[in-house]
Amino acid sequence: MISEERRKKARKNFAQYLQDGLIRKERNDTAKAMYLKNAELSLNLAEECMNSPLKPYMWVVVISYYAMFYIANAVLHELGYKTGDKVVHKVTNEALIVLVMEKIKKGLLEEYENAQEDALEIASIKSEEIISLYSLELEKRSNFQYNMTESIQEQKAKTSLIRARQFLFEMKKLLLK
Repeated sequence: MISEERRKKARKNFAQYLQDGLIRKERNDTAKAMYLKNAELSLNLAEECMNSPLKPYMWVVVISYYAMFYIANAVLHELGYKTGDKVVHKVTNEALIVLVMEKIKKGLLEEYENAQEDALEIASIKSEEIISLYSLELEKRSNFQYNMTESIQEQKAKTSLIRARQFLFEMKKLLLK
């Protein structure tokens, strides 16, 4: 879950990133299309790796994360923001919390409106979970290469692929509006 403290920190960091030029207001539909294409390609490649007899589980994790990274940046372009080339993964993470989480929440509320009486709570939790997936995969990608048995790598790779599919599914909704 993303605590209120974490949200405040993300807002503070995001404001600083804007000031420092690490993210800026800029809309680029060509870049958005490229990020979307790379997201799809990465997800497909991660699925192929998962089914490979070579068992390249580390690459399933890495490629799944990058599928999420690319779709996140496509959505940021849709919202009129472009990340710079320094600490781009962290900037993207903070921007997701500040700019995207509430949009996912709103979309999920619309979807759940007729199905659930307590849609607000569910959508809030779900939107936080979706944005948290990015942070979890960012951390896992960084730590994956060290000290894991093959069976643990396989399970973590499967989890990464599932998270990437879910993340892309929700993020694409923001591009279709």
